[in-house]
Amino acid sequence: MTADEVATFGRCIAVGGVALFPADTVYGLATEPDTREGVDRLYRIKGRPPDRPAAVMFFDREIALAALPELGPRTHAALERLLPGAVTAVLPNPARRFPLACGPTPDRVGLRVPRLTGPLAPLASMRWPVLQSSANPSGGADARRLDDVDARIRAAVDVELDAGELPGTPSTVVDLVRYEDDGGYEVLREGALPAAELHELL
Repeated sequence: MTADEVATFGRCIAVGGVALFPADTVYGLATEPDTREGVDRLYRIKGRPPDRPAAVMFFDREIALAALPELGPRTHAALERLLPGAVTAVLPNPARRFPLACGPTPDRVGLRVPRLTGPLAPLASMRWPVLQSSANPSGGADARRLDDVDARIRAAVDVELDAGELPGTPSTVVDLVRYEDDGGYEVLREGALPAAELHELL
């Protein structure tokens, strides 16, 4: 994956296209998070029910945290420990930012910041977020390699980025909505970050 390919990825996102790209876990689909046409198309490509939320992925932690200024200091500090990494954090969203990613719960938003090392390093040049979901038919197996992605999905996207073989385990999803109040959290899906390690970080 080259800087020029990442620039093409960025241009695709900027005009509401749908791209197939690598994260630090599995291959994903991405589009501009505030463009209804792109979001609807991504969901159709996956066969994902339109009322299911997706995550907003940033490629820089500081940009991500600045985009959610309502987060309290305790939650902010937790995210500095968790991110970047293989975690999707479900956060309070009182300003109802990124509503197209939130599905039926606009007061909650999922946040991802992948760890960009090795072949993924060129993605660090992306300065704006994407709405992302795994690059598999809804309910299907996650893709570790580009060649593992369903052919119908590959035929439907506008851009593909290839970073070789990925770890293949999706992110751990943790609900931090009440973390600011009492330090409570809930693991909604254990994935690449083991629950015990998550507990130590929180």
